[in-house]
Amino acid sequence: MKFLDFAKVYIRSGSGGGGCVSFRREKFIEYGGPDGGDGGNGGYVVAETVAGLNTLIDFRYQQHFFAKNGQHGMGSQRTGATGDDIILRVPVGTEIIDEDEETVLADMTEIGQRFVIAKGGNGGWGNLHFKSATNQAPRRANGGQEGIERTIWLRLKLIADVGLLGMPNAGKSTFLAATSNARPKVADYPFTTLVPNLGVVGVDDVEFVVADIPGLIKGASEGRGLGDLFLGHVERCSVLLHLVDGTSGDPAGDYETIIHELEAYGGDLASKPRITVLNKIDALDEEERAFIKGELEASVGGPVMTMSGVSTEGVTDVLRALRGQIDANKLRHRIAEEAAEEDEDAPWQP
Repeated sequence: MKFLDFAKVYIRSGSGGGGCVSFRREKFIEYGGPDGGDGGNGGYVVAETVAGLNTLIDFRYQQHFFAKNGQHGMGSQRTGATGDDIILRVPVGTEIIDEDEETVLADMTEIGQRFVIAKGGNGGWGNLHFKSATNQAPRRANGGQEGIERTIWLRLKLIADVGLLGMPNAGKSTFLAATSNARPKVADYPFTTLVPNLGVVGVDDVEFVVADIPGLIKGASEGRGLGDLFLGHVERCSVLLHLVDGTSGDPAGDYETIIHELEAYGGDLASKPRITVLNKIDALDEEERAFIKGELEASVGGPVMTMSGVSTEGVTDVLRALRGQIDANKLRHRIAEEAAEEDEDAPWQP
């Protein structure tokens, strides 16, 4: 399995080294006093997003990650070495989830972002730390703090601007292949797409990323077909492109099926901006196009675009519409961020 978007990982941070009980012993120095050093701190467990990864397949072959323990303190006031950190390198779009599989600890959405999953234990104090006027020869030291051991889940949600939705054989992979350099599998039978695909699409000198996921069927929310296993990969998209097969025999029914599965999935996926497109119009004559488009618009309650991924008829118009939705979404986010900054900068008033 080359694509993996969910993985269970066991981690443990390093324990701190113990403090040292030691006394200075040198010729002609009668009262050397305590000189036991502190223990070193344990290593951290850190997650970091890196470029060039789009799957969690590495965590299929290694699930245990342990940071190094700190060294014990030594005499002559020598502090133990700090344990080495261990870094989990994950693709952009990875969510770090607690063991309950619900609590999101971190959402890694930018390259170079780092998150400390487990801190290392503190090193113990050596007897030098316990010296005082009334206790000039302490014979005690602290042990190091234990590291943190926990289980986490990693869940990948691809970063894309546009998410493709539709029934199997709706022409999603054909559209992606026609508009980008991606080469997804295309065939005349359903479920040719088994894992999500990403493609970079360009129109009017502007590029954006499109995610193609396996098609949905009726009952996908109950696990039929490939289920809604990959719907999470379009949750981050600015706009959804819903392709409807004009040659299926019941385009309006196919549209309603996908909408029902989106609503059953939950979250805000069903309320995301969505462009509905009647696909495969190259196989329809003018009268059939008009009839099916009118029937579909009645179900959608709004305008429906038409295109053909094979002949590329109408594809440019669809790409421009997608670009407009992406720009509008970015503008909304920028306005929201500026408003939030203004609220933070405003002086406090009783």
